[in-house]
Amino acid sequence: MAAALVMVVTIPLFGGLSDRIGRTRIYFWGSLLTGLSAFAGFWFMKHSDGSLLVVWLSIIIPFGVFYASVYGPEAALFSELFDARVRYSGISFVYQFSGIFASGITPIIATYLLQRGGGEPWLICAYVLFAGIVSALSALWIGRDKSRNLANAVVRERTAI
Repeated sequence: MAAALVMVVTIPLFGGLSDRIGRTRIYFWGSLLTGLSAFAGFWFMKHSDGSLLVVWLSIIIPFGVFYASVYGPEAALFSELFDARVRYSGISFVYQFSGIFASGITPIIATYLLQRGGGEPWLICAYVLFAGIVSALSALWIGRDKSRNLANAVVRERTAI
């Protein structure tokens, strides 16, 4: 709940920041930080020496701040991938498809990795980092594709005149 309360402030903050400096840039760095924060969060929890504050912060910061940097620009970034006439259907398909095949099997994967890791969370952290890297690389790809499409549109507009 505390992380969700922090997100009430940070999601609009990162959404607004993405309007000013670019959605793909915020999404890229947010994905990497979120992926890396799994290692730091679990390390701090393991070495908290019983400090409830350390445990809380190791949950609140990754979810309330770093994940919000992905979640804030996500809706606008994804919807901009589709032409306006198919945007609702396109984003709905992507969102539902990823929910089934990515989010839906994550608990199974995490359980397997926890067992393989002997009860230690480090393989799960590696999985989270892998997902963060894939998301960051996808943001780079989206950014390059959008730049190329914008450049092609400018060329078409100039040749049409």
